[in-house]
Amino acid sequence: MTGAIASHAPAKINLTLHVLGRRADGYHALESLVAFAGVGDHLVLHPSPQLELAVSGPTGREAGEPGSNLVLVAARNLLEHVKGLRTGRFTLTKRLPVSAGIGGGSSDAAAALRLLGRLNGLSPSVPALAEAARRTGADVSVCLEPRARMMQGAGETVGPALGLPPITAVLVNPGIPVATPAVFAALGLAPGDIRAEPSHLMVVQRDREALFELLRASRNDLEPAAISVAPQIAKVLATLRAEPGCRLARMSGSGATVFGLFADWKAAAAAARSLRGKRPDWWVRGTVLR
Repeated sequence: MTGAIASHAPAKINLTLHVLGRRADGYHALESLVAFAGVGDHLVLHPSPQLELAVSGPTGREAGEPGSNLVLVAARNLLEHVKGLRTGRFTLTKRLPVSAGIGGGSSDAAAALRLLGRLNGLSPSVPALAEAARRTGADVSVCLEPRARMMQGAGETVGPALGLPPITAVLVNPGIPVATPAVFAALGLAPGDIRAEPSHLMVVQRDREALFELLRASRNDLEPAAISVAPQIAKVLATLRAEPGCRLARMSGSGATVFGLFADWKAAAAAARSLRGKRPDWWVRGTVLR
């Protein structure tokens, strides 16, 4: 393979996020139902002797220095596990907001691993890919094969792909980066604290209405902590919930992105137009979660 190859890096949405406690090693024990959106970043790999990264796009400036980007971190981690690994020059078109609770950097890193796997003829099940993902970041493992799944632990335990029905949604970010460590600090759990028992390890409903009911009975435990760090999140939630047809509005991950679920695309598109008109300074995208 000599030509450029490309991969979509979809936004990761935590439909639920239950914090079960904080482990003795300091990491928080989580339980989350994750889905992936149609919107995302775009990564291209141009095979060459040099491992490099160029970043552009609407949110490229906020992505930081290319040398410390998770795309290169993931590639370097894979290099340590695969002798003679062919690499090249990555070009990342950054469209997702940064530090937004939707796994943009993690999804970019996972896309890099997928592309390096394709370039080198590595099966997606090769242990080296999973190990490089785990070493790169907590959410990279679930993004490696971006399909709806349950995620547990600190992100290292990923369940089998789930047959969720497609859900139309609107993603909204107020343009405020939220640092994940600050949110977990605001949660206030000490190592060894137990908050809850596993509560929604379920057979996920394939019927949309049953899935909505299941989601309404769950939560994102980081939401109150994130609102204490970035109060604007509460305004986004209230605004989205007021849109006609919104069945559920919840924060994703550690924020500040909020998602609203709608029964159909017409209602979601109308809500997206309405929100853009009211708040042109917000990042608003209609999408489908799969």
